[in-house]
Amino acid sequence: MGKFIKAGRVVVMLQGRYAGKKAIVVKTFDDGSKARPFGHCLVAGVDRAPLKVTRRMSKKKITKRQKVKPFVKYANYNHIMPTRYQVPAEVAPASLCTDQQMDTADGRVEAKKFVKSLLQEKFLAPPADKSGRPSKDVIYMRKKLRF
Repeated sequence: MGKFIKAGRVVVMLQGRYAGKKAIVVKTFDDGSKARPFGHCLVAGVDRAPLKVTRRMSKKKITKRQKVKPFVKYANYNHIMPTRYQVPAEVAPASLCTDQQMDTADGRVEAKKFVKSLLQEKFLAPPADKSGRPSKDVIYMRKKLRF
């Protein structure tokens, strides 16, 4: 069977603190590593999605509601569910986070800041797909999972 969990795939976390949250696969480790001898991947996701904004709201309230809280972590393949969505190439999933950043606490904080800025930017103005409409993949990431 072909490998379908590749960098850029949108997944839903199934276990742990971020269960039910959406994430983007940044890097895959199909054969595992020395520290984690099982198939896993590095994911960057949305812990708290932006809220709905209406025209009546003040500018201050709008900026507060458009904030995103991100997370970055390693996840076992058994603990994620791939979706049909794949983020556009301009999001560049490989640049979201690196293994070196994940080694230190400061690196993880730095990675989260970068993911936060990128996701907020893409959620405000989603990149266009082939037909010129906003990308459904980014819109799917933005919405809270209802279950």
